[in-house]
Amino acid sequence: MAATVNPPRGMRDLLPAEKAKRERALAVIRGVYRAHGFDEIEAPALEEYDRLHAGLGGDNEKLSFSVLRRGIGPEQLAGAADVAAVADLGLRYDLTVPLARFYATNQAALPAVFRSVQIGPVWRAERPQKGRYRQFVQCDIDVLGEAGPLAELELIGATWAALAALGVEGASVRINDRRILTRLLQTWGVAGDRGQQALITIDKLDKIGVAGVIGELAEQGVPTAGLDAAFAQLAAAGWDLLVDPPAWLDADAYGDLLALRDALPDLPLVFDPTLVRGMGYYTGTIFEIAHPSSSSSLGGGGRYDGMIGRFLGRPVPAVGFSIGFERILDLLPQTEEDAPATALLHDADVPLPVLLRAKREVQQEGGRVRLERARKNRKAQLAALAEEGFTRVAQVTADGAGPARPLAR
Repeated sequence: MAATVNPPRGMRDLLPAEKAKRERALAVIRGVYRAHGFDEIEAPALEEYDRLHAGLGGDNEKLSFSVLRRGIGPEQLAGAADVAAVADLGLRYDLTVPLARFYATNQAALPAVFRSVQIGPVWRAERPQKGRYRQFVQCDIDVLGEAGPLAELELIGATWAALAALGVEGASVRINDRRILTRLLQTWGVAGDRGQQALITIDKLDKIGVAGVIGELAEQGVPTAGLDAAFAQLAAAGWDLLVDPPAWLDADAYGDLLALRDALPDLPLVFDPTLVRGMGYYTGTIFEIAHPSSSSSLGGGGRYDGMIGRFLGRPVPAVGFSIGFERILDLLPQTEEDAPATALLHDADVPLPVLLRAKREVQQEGGRVRLERARKNRKAQLAALAEEGFTRVAQVTADGAGPARPLAR
């Protein structure tokens, strides 16, 4: 008996119907982003190992796939002190670190304020589970070179427009600022060197709850007296905190968030002081897309003003927003291709010139055409064609193609 042949664990084959659905969604996203003034770029899937492990990617650095140096054999591998000794490249785990390198490399050819689109696969050595893969697509837009709030406004507006064009309803945008989180940790007595680990723990709030977060903070040596009440206060926080500002509120950062809310009156922006975003490179505004049907965010991003300067040697303001493409797909309404898709059924004895002529004639009408050998089980064949997205069917005989009729799904 032949062995089962599957793709690598945590990765998937995409059948034609699923691939077509993905490409239709990507076309919508690309069209919206282009209409909002963003230009698409492409960077390599591989980056230098040291660049991917420069302390910018948070826990994702631990999940990166590394590529061995050329010529590394079993002896060198067995004697290596760590991965860095035998690897010189790695697969990108997100699109932000590659963008920072891209900008540092190509800045002379780019405008002073650069609005970029990146769409492509990334790889992480995740524990595979439903909705979580080791290879998945990210759709990123970023604004580089704009220090003011216009960058955040454009990103949030364009992302919201993309969701609307896709037909995603009921979402909201959670928003916070890293300066508020820094002030929060200070009021809790968290030392600076323990701040990043504490934020990673707070970021698990929706997964392990308040008790779980407080337990982990206690293990890190954070004073936990009164944190139950503190988390209750954070959960109740909204857009009216300036009337009686709590001690943990950074008023300047909160004021900036209020300005964003007022500039986007038609968008459901929700202030959430516990929103963290796991990446270590965020420096200011952070945001996530929330949806009632998903326990995980549908995308997110924020300002990362310090990253590009590490590659370029001078500060460059930057902010980005990434759509969680794989999760968005599950929410999309069922749609069909705009152009007709016609299946031409024929028996084995129909002359080849007749088949090709019939195909050309239907192609001239526009849309997609496929020649299909007629099967005995016609009902099952038609059902399979409908599942693949075909909308019409016609019979081809030696006299040519008959009239096309609609194919019900």
